[in-house]
Amino acid sequence: MRTRNSRQKGFTLIEIAIVLVIIGLLLGGVLKGQELITGAKVKALASDLKNMMVYINAYQDRFRSIPGDDLTAATHLTGATNATTPGAAANRGNGLITGNWDPTVAAQTDESYLFWQHVRLANLATGNSTVGAADYPPVNALGGRMGITSTTPVTGQTGTFFACANNITGDMANRVDILVDGAAQGAQGSLRVRANTAAAAAAAVAAPVATTLYTICLST
Repeated sequence: MRTRNSRQKGFTLIEIAIVLVIIGLLLGGVLKGQELITGAKVKALASDLKNMMVYINAYQDRFRSIPGDDLTAATHLTGATNATTPGAAANRGNGLITGNWDPTVAAQTDESYLFWQHVRLANLATGNSTVGAADYPPVNALGGRMGITSTTPVTGQTGTFFACANNITGDMANRVDILVDGAAQGAQGSLRVRANTAAAAAAAVAAPVATTLYTICLST
């Protein structure tokens, strides 16, 4: 009896192996799920940036003007505000979007701020079209701001329009860069990485740190 009871205690090697296999499968499933979620976020971020360019083209095809820079927006969009960028009148209706990419409520007459009202009223983008509303500023796939401008946001970056998103980790910035430009090269290509500041322009970051937050900008 004592011999039989002692043999019944503990697990056999086969049982332990089965448990380890099950644990391995569970961990693999969790890691695969996390990778799928990360991949979806990367694609969503890239789409956020590219869609702003799509909005410009679609709006221009329909109204022969650039959203935000539209001098007669109120005539074809109910409730819209015509371009009234502070400063020289030559900046209005000139085919460019003036103002920082992430304008504050205090700068709500900037073309980069009115851009979102125009594309939303034109049913090209979703969101609150009430200028100055708390939920008016657009949010990117990671919860940060996104916006567009013709004012160069990254030193040395060239283009007519720059679509930006902030609060992006270095790891995600590299992943988006690879998706857009084919390589993680934050200081080269059409997508640039810069410090996560509100400055109008900042130097590009060639090697983003994985856990540090950055702003990414796509030019066209």
